[in-house]
Amino acid sequence: MNPRPGHYVLRLGIVGGLYVAGWAAFLTVGDSWYQLLVALFLAVVFAQVALVAHDLAHRQVLRARSAAEAAGLVAGNLAIGMSYGWWMDKHTRHHANPNHADHDPDVAPDALVWSREQAVESRGLARLIGGWQAYLFFPLLTLEGFNLHVSSFRALARPSLRRRGLEAALLAVHVVAYLGALFAVLSPGRAVAFLLVHQAVFGVYLGCTFAPNHKGMPMPTDEDGLDFLRKQVLTSRNVRGGRVVDVLLGGLNYQIEHHLFPGMPAPNLRHAQPIVRRYCAELDIPYLECGLIESYGQALRHLHEAGEPLRTRRT
Repeated sequence: MNPRPGHYVLRLGIVGGLYVAGWAAFLTVGDSWYQLLVALFLAVVFAQVALVAHDLAHRQVLRARSAAEAAGLVAGNLAIGMSYGWWMDKHTRHHANPNHADHDPDVAPDALVWSREQAVESRGLARLIGGWQAYLFFPLLTLEGFNLHVSSFRALARPSLRRRGLEAALLAVHVVAYLGALFAVLSPGRAVAFLLVHQAVFGVYLGCTFAPNHKGMPMPTDEDGLDFLRKQVLTSRNVRGGRVVDVLLGGLNYQIEHHLFPGMPAPNLRHAQPIVRRYCAELDIPYLECGLIESYGQALRHLHEAGEPLRTRRT
């Protein structure tokens, strides 16, 4: 649980430097179709900024709440246009009841359904596409970046959102600066193309970062009466892959350890893993770990199974 200031100074320095370098390249390249390569690069950097904001929200980087919140507002609202307060509230509820259909907002039925029960009761878009959602999952992730921005602005209408005025101002500055830069430097057609590529890849990267963690894992109910340890371990999946996967997923590949110790700095999670795994074995608690590709396979198979009632109904 010890802080890792050196790690985070280096990580924030690298991610911040890449963010600045990306926009410097954007200004240097000018009105050219090569800007689509810059859009790809900045999409990856935006996702890495989001992962840093995640660690800030858990106070892994800065222990003081006010300092962590200030840094999170800069990283989330100002840098990538995502409400820090809205996301933190949503993510806190997820951590309290992971994969719980009634309490975890990440598995609430919306465009997708996460269980056969949700499929039977689905309406609207979920009812229309739910039967084939496993095939549509990755294409739909191209819209996730836009969804995060829209949800962030919608959250500003909630009285419960702390610092609404500051959040609104920072989001507005981001949008004005972002769109202003695109349409000032690029022709309208190239600006729109940059926007679509950048936001689509950003959404896919974030979706591919979070999907391996819980999708396809058990979805407990209140009747299961799970204690904290089992609630967190049984609903989470770790992803193997070494240091490369650590960087790509921002340490979230140690999802079990992260859920048990959300304030633990990300670089320490791999050291906690053998302790947690050994303890789970002593208590005969299943501890799931697999490769990255297999994690996606498990998630997609679960989505396909969850949508089965909608396919059967059509036939």
